[in-house]
Amino acid sequence: MSTAPSIDRRIIEQVVRELVLAHVGGPPERKPELVVSISARHIHLTDEHVERLFGPGRTLTVAKDLYQDGYYAAEETVMVVGPRRRMLPSVRVLGPTRPASQVELAFTDGISLGIDMPVRASGDIEGTPGCVLVGPKGVVELKQGVIRAERHVHMGPADAEYYQVKDKDRMALRVESTCTTVFDNLLVRVGKGIKLEVHLDTDEGNASDIDHATRVELFKP
Repeated sequence: MSTAPSIDRRIIEQVVRELVLAHVGGPPERKPELVVSISARHIHLTDEHVERLFGPGRTLTVAKDLYQDGYYAAEETVMVVGPRRRMLPSVRVLGPTRPASQVELAFTDGISLGIDMPVRASGDIEGTPGCVLVGPKGVVELKQGVIRAERHVHMGPADAEYYQVKDKDRMALRVESTCTTVFDNLLVRVGKGIKLEVHLDTDEGNASDIDHATRVELFKP
């Protein structure tokens, strides 16, 4: 006995939305502009650690503004040293400064350094491994703070309403390319004044050939 093919739930939801809008006479929903960014290895520092690494009274110098307003790549870089003196010689510092210093690396970076780092949401560093940071004016030994930041999507309240999600929900991202890939379990991070942006690390970007993507789609699984 043959069975009818199943219909993708996303298609059903889209059709229902269009029918409801047509019935009430409202305008069609505007699909938010989605940006997918590769978050290369980087460091967040406290004010205290900036001064210890770069000298008394020093503050971070803006080199390039990032996609999210108020965030930037600094001119400053530091050396990250792991066990058995393995090191990454020049890791970019991102600003502004934070209450706790944190090193965000890809898995391949962790292998190079000899650090078995967990996947964590940014800021969740309790119980994570540490490392040594070497700057031109000093050294900081971090007792914790080395993580692989879990893939996530930033969005504002209007984007969250469009996708019918809330802060700390989970979504999926489909990247169509020469290596078409679906990334499950993206952490949703909602905040006022935030633009819609997915962050993948360099390993994930390379695996999906994101530089040659022809289409990206963010959806609820």
